[in-house]
This record gives sequence, structure tokens and C-alpha cells, in this order.
Amino acid sequence: QVQLVESGGGLVQAGGSLRLACAASGRTVRNYNMGWFRQAPGNEREFVAVVSTGGDIINYSEAAKGRFTVSRDNAKNTLYLQMSSLKPEDTAVYYCAAQHTPYGRLLTARTNFGFWGQGTQVTVSA
Repeated sequence: QVQLVESGGGLVQAGGSLRLACAASGRTVRNYNMGWFRQAPGNEREFVAVVSTGGDIINYSEAAKGRFTVSRDNAKNTLYLQMSSLKPEDTAVYYCAAQHTPYGRLLTARTNFGFWGQGTQVTVSA
């Protein structure tokens, strides 16, 4: 099993920044591609960003490109999401996730992720 715990959410004004962190434990998480998803009220959970095991291959959603930066520190077993130029439409619960299997292809569909954190709320006020 892989256990994931997010932190860093909160209330921020539009245009502001937040840094989310996801502490991972359990199996050798450095062997798993990891990502961030978010879910706003009434919406389905959507892909935000994914990063490869080595941190060198990254994929972002169109909404995240240019404003969000995903990174990982395998020595600390921690995944990060730096968010800047935040907009009210970024308001959601943000989830950290790890793909089902280690060393897999970099994937973005929610169904390819088998391990999830409990989520952290991000609220952006206008």
C-alpha cells in the first residue's frame, strides 16, 4: 500500500499563491508516477498534473499550464504543487495520487491512479 497525506491548502485571494505538499509512505513511492487532481463541488475529479518517477517528465492540464508547477523530492518522499496566479475557478479539493503500478507510463486519467490522499481544500476568493 501507498499512503498519501496532503497539506498546504487554505484560503487565498485571486492572484495569490499556494504550495501544496503530499507526504507519501508505504511502498517505495519513488517508483510510482504521481499526480494531482482536483474536485470542485458538483464536478467530477479532474486531472491537474502528473510527474514521472524521476521528476523529469511532467504533464499538465490546460488549466494548470503556465501557473502551476509540480515537483517531487524522492529523498523526502514528498510531492509538491506550487500554484500561482490563482483564480476563483481553481477553488476545489486537491488530491494527491499515485498510479496503480510502479514504473508505468505517464498517464493522466483518474482511473489509472490506485492510491489517493484525503484531499486538501483550496479556496480562492475574488
